[in-house]
Amino acid sequence: MNEPKIPVTVLVQTKNEEAAIAACVGALSDFGEVVVVDSNSEDRTVEIARGLGARIVSFAWNGRYPKKKQWQLENVATRYEWILFVDADEAPTQRLKDSIREFVLSDPSAAAAQLRLEYHFSGRALKHGHRVYKTVLLHRRRARFDPVDDIDIPGMGELEGHYQPSCTGPVVQLAGLLRHDDPDPVRTWFDRHNRYSDWEAGLRFRRSGRENEIPRSSQGRVFERVPFKPVVFFVYSYALRLGFLDGRAGFDYAFALAAYYWQIGLKERELRRAAQPAAIETHHER
Repeated sequence: MNEPKIPVTVLVQTKNEEAAIAACVGALSDFGEVVVVDSNSEDRTVEIARGLGARIVSFAWNGRYPKKKQWQLENVATRYEWILFVDADEAPTQRLKDSIREFVLSDPSAAAAQLRLEYHFSGRALKHGHRVYKTVLLHRRRARFDPVDDIDIPGMGELEGHYQPSCTGPVVQLAGLLRHDDPDPVRTWFDRHNRYSDWEAGLRFRRSGRENEIPRSSQGRVFERVPFKPVVFFVYSYALRLGFLDGRAGFDYAFALAAYYWQIGLKERELRRAAQPAAIETHHER
């Protein structure tokens, strides 16, 4: 006898994802509802997803809050109150699906669950090195993505950036992995992270000195305060976390992310230099 569907609605984020969407939706057949929230794709993303049984919801960002994920929590009717956000290049392993089923059927008081990524880079699943966790299994009445004052900061656009949702209740960590395997060429990774570093730098510059931090994971909050981030990250990921055991892919990933943190720092310093003449001029006018 087949097991009942997992009582979770999966919201799949897409924009021109025809190369990845079939594998993603195919891996979600154990869930009770799959909804593809598409941002005006110009390829066959919607056609493929609909053919695999997913419900399609179109999203067109109006340039204001809420951004895409919070908009879904506020506007997309779902069969279940537990929501799993995934990107089109992500898919849960069987162990993670079993963990999610057990978790939601236990009627938890938790607001959300944190999932660990199995990150693929340079054609290889990384078993060591830096660990990435995402809080993407949410109870829709206990979690939300609050505005972070980034509408006019380039780099992210319609998407919430690299921060965690605000939760009214405990956040737990589940066993199993959310596989992240982007089929696009590696140049697209660098294109995205160039844009992401614009956002990170702009947000850090804007929020410097403020007491209220961006909601990040505990690991992210610690790393925010580390000096010499590019060097520290590379040593941490490649040596201390044994990234070298993943071979050349482990080196490539550690080096690429270290360069990403270098970009953020460089761009933030540029923003500060650009702001200094304006600050001096304002002081003289007084």
